[in-house]
Amino acid sequence: MTQGDSKSIIPSPGKNSEVRSLLNQLKLILRLLGDDRVNVALKALPLISVLYLISPFDFAMLNPIDDAVVLGVGLYTFVELCPDDVVEEHRQALAASQRAKNAVDGKARSDS
Repeated sequence: MTQGDSKSIIPSPGKNSEVRSLLNQLKLILRLLGDDRVNVALKALPLISVLYLISPFDFAMLNPIDDAVVLGVGLYTFVELCPDDVVEEHRQALAASQRAKNAVDGKARSDS
């Protein structure tokens, strides 16, 4: 492979961190959905977004694009409208869980 070749067998570190970030965000949303301190009406927002995704009815002709936008905006808005202290508590718990998992797996990470 030449230096200018854009296809690489080895994934870049950024891709793994983006996937990990997305998975952590989904875990956060699931934790918030199960938390009694989050308003029940607010919990309807991500559920409605997912229902729109699987619904055969679409508002626009750009089906995959509008589905992704509705889902993304719905999930983002849900987290933003949840109480800040509850969101932060769950984020810290997820971070602690990830640190514990890395310690058990023996993975080391350089912060430099």
